[in-house]
Amino acid sequence: MSGKSGGERVGLLNGIAAYGMWGLVPLFWPLLKPAGAVEILAHRMAWSLVFVAVALAVTRRWAWAGELLRQPRRLALVAVAAAVITVNWGVYIWSVNNGHVVEASLGYFINPLVTIAMGVLLLKERLRPLQWVAVATGFAAVVVLTVGYGQLPWISLTLAFSFATYGLVKKKVALGGVESLAAETAIQFVPAVGYLLWLSSQGRSTFASEGAGHGALLAATGVVTALPLVCFGAAAIRVPLSTLGLLQYLAPVFQFLLGIFYFHEAMPVERWAGFGLVWVALCLLTFDAWRTARRLGRVREMARVDVPASAAVDA
Repeated sequence: MSGKSGGERVGLLNGIAAYGMWGLVPLFWPLLKPAGAVEILAHRMAWSLVFVAVALAVTRRWAWAGELLRQPRRLALVAVAAAVITVNWGVYIWSVNNGHVVEASLGYFINPLVTIAMGVLLLKERLRPLQWVAVATGFAAVVVLTVGYGQLPWISLTLAFSFATYGLVKKKVALGGVESLAAETAIQFVPAVGYLLWLSSQGRSTFASEGAGHGALLAATGVVTALPLVCFGAAAIRVPLSTLGLLQYLAPVFQFLLGIFYFHEAMPVERWAGFGLVWVALCLLTFDAWRTARRLGRVREMARVDVPASAAVDA
């Protein structure tokens, strides 16, 4: 019993570490200036492969690679995942380094709502009444923010839809976190390195021209990308999915707070109203998930009680 609780405690700490690092990562990207968003993105893709390749070499986990290469359909899905996460990473880095941290955080707040909507539209899933209310509230939030901004909150929507699509594709690929990142960055590696070589030939690369410290920070993008994923993987196998579902809100909360208190981004009334509606929608989703989990738990308990009784009668 104590072993189980100890394992869950380790998993919880890893989950907090993963989402905490994702939430605090806006502090890292500005350190890479004067590199532009595309150069940072290319370094992130290239160095991430180096980092996960070393990790896989140490743990000798290569069997999955041969299996993946023999399955063209899964390989194609990995390529789609790589393309979608490239968009997500690129937009996120650009938004942070151009003063849109709050809007970026909104993307990850509304991501669960987008995931549910995609489940209905693409997978023909059926929603419970409270989930419908949550999705409708989220849509109302986007309308309010659109009116407030005078345009669609495209950063938030791009981040939300790209990450929801990424999650959907990864679910179909069914690879572990580190293995999946290795496969995706292997696809990203050649175009990333090609772009960096072209940038260097044009005299526009900052990797060597801004000093060893700057070059080291660009190389550290691989660690910044992979380390939270390793912690997340350790959490995912030790804590219930419902707990992970709650922990996921840590990242956008940290990003939101950083946007307001550290980067001093403006929060006019209409933005507060839009965020307020999103938070109401997330509260509804969380309550619905908690209520459903409790109901399923009671059903399982009743099933466990009934089985021995019926077995005794049959005997």
